[in-house]
Amino acid sequence: MSLKDKIIEELQTVIDPETTIDIISMGLIKDLKITPENNVSFKFGPSSSVCPLAFPLALEIQKKVSQIPEVNNLRITVINHQKAEELNQLLQDESG
Repeated sequence: MSLKDKIIEELQTVIDPETTIDIISMGLIKDLKITPENNVSFKFGPSSSVCPLAFPLALEIQKKVSQIPEVNNLRITVINHQKAEELNQLLQDESG
């Protein structure tokens, strides 16, 4: 299984509690990129610019993808949310 497939499989386990649909099916993950060194980056766009679940979902996304052994570096950028700047800072702080 490719690293991209593993990432997508892991992200399909992240369920939006309001819709009970996984974030991949909802199209909330954009621009998934993997370098030859297994550095991973993508954008997470919550379902609404004021989505109250953006913080816990972003942290869950980061946790799930970070636990894949092949992932060396992970960069998630939150887009289209009124608190995107705060979320991006939190994710950066959490990743060390």
